Amino acid sequence: MNVHDSERLAGLLQEAGYVPVAQVPQKAARATLAGDEGADVVILNTCSVRENAANRLFGNLGQLASVKRERPGMQVAVGGCLAQQMREGIVEKAPWVDAVLGTHNLDVLPALLERARHNNEAAVEIEESLKVFPSTLPTRRESAYAAWVSISVGCNNTCTFCIVPHLRGKERDRRPGEVLSEVGAVVSEGAIEVTLLGQNVNSYGVGFGDRQAFGKLLRACGEIEGLERVRFTSPHPAAFTTDVIDAMAETPNVMPSLHMPLQSGSDRILRAMRRSYRSERFLGILSAVRERIPDAAITTDIIVGFPGETEEDFQATLDVVEKSRFSSAFTFIYSPRPGTPAADMEEQVPQDVVAERYQRLIALQERISAEENAAQEGRTVDVLISASEGRKDQSTSRVSGRAADNRLVHVALPEHLAESERPRPGDMVRAVVTHAAPHHLVADSALAGGLFEVRRTRAGDAWERREKRAAELSAEAEGKAPVSLGIPVIRLGGK
Repeated sequence: MNVHDSERLAGLLQEAGYVPVAQVPQKAARATLAGDEGADVVILNTCSVRENAANRLFGNLGQLASVKRERPGMQVAVGGCLAQQMREGIVEKAPWVDAVLGTHNLDVLPALLERARHNNEAAVEIEESLKVFPSTLPTRRESAYAAWVSISVGCNNTCTFCIVPHLRGKERDRRPGEVLSEVGAVVSEGAIEVTLLGQNVNSYGVGFGDRQAFGKLLRACGEIEGLERVRFTSPHPAAFTTDVIDAMAETPNVMPSLHMPLQSGSDRILRAMRRSYRSERFLGILSAVRERIPDAAITTDIIVGFPGETEEDFQATLDVVEKSRFSSAFTFIYSPRPGTPAADMEEQVPQDVVAERYQRLIALQERISAEENAAQEGRTVDVLISASEGRKDQSTSRVSGRAADNRLVHVALPEHLAESERPRPGDMVRAVVTHAAPHHLVADSALAGGLFEVRRTRAGDAWERREKRAAELSAEAEGKAPVSLGIPVIRLGGK
């Protein structure tokens, strides 16, 4: 959700006349280790789910303070959930911050920066409820080939550990026609993969009286020409229904991947968390999904050390994890968030106990992930190539991306492959998985003369156009390319 909000903030700045610093080489050249990238305006879009988010924010702001002292006119703004929560407190702790805005009023960012510049003092503006639906705002999408599309904002659940409903408000759904219109628009611009976003996608439609709206939305996405992959995040086990499973199984472009947050395998802890399902219900969902979609890769979220968690409770979590066979898991040590009921609960678990349990959970999931990925060896995979998934791609002569089930795959390139034949980000590559690790697959079939097929796509074309345009803008900024004046041409004689 924050990534998508960041795209909206970037779109607002671009519409207001700001230019990404990467397109201005002389500015980018002054980048420092503070992460400023040489920019005149730096926006920190924050999360507040875990305690270390605040520590990281003020650590980053501390580093930016020294940069700002040496860079006249530089501005720093803070947005997102932590800004919604702390408000003026951010400026009190970091008085060099120029602007603070919350989750409900992304649209005010350019105005706040201008106000702070004019008044020479920090501008703080927080709304208590949603002012402008984010999806109506301009967007500068990070990817030319994959897009986030929000179907709702806010959350109606009351999980005792979570601050999100307090900071993002009650759930508000977009109408299906609006969602499908945006999906169609991003596909027309070149995207071939869309991820539908919501705090609880399965409650989508309750606001306008259709409890089966999400399944219908998935099926409607299947009718959009040119859309090859549809994903969604995140569902809630309590609201996950068979009509959604049916829609996933029966809509060809809905991918065989599912993120289903467990949080705990102990029914007693789930009750204390105010999670309205139990472990038997959770395992039943996974069984139903795998019955209809046998190759589905299922991931999850798990919290270790929730207040009152006993060894018996933790063992119940390990038991459910063993039965669930997740392809991967996002695991978290419980972090008390001020303003949540769990933060005031007694029986906070000692940190040394939590740390030991956490390591046991990690070891279990690493083993399961390794086993599940090893079962992929020998399979043919279609990989949507990404621009940034493989940190070692250049040194290993590979490209990286995501298989249909969202597993990360590193694909070897054939020797002596011409540059013009290299797959671009957004293109599809078909190869055979040759070996596996807990967190990725390797498809080196090309090195032995085996399967390696590239399908050049509209998405790859879109990525190439974007790269070419960025290079032209950089050249113009350096004075190395002519600037088009856009002078109209009058055609004479019907020619």
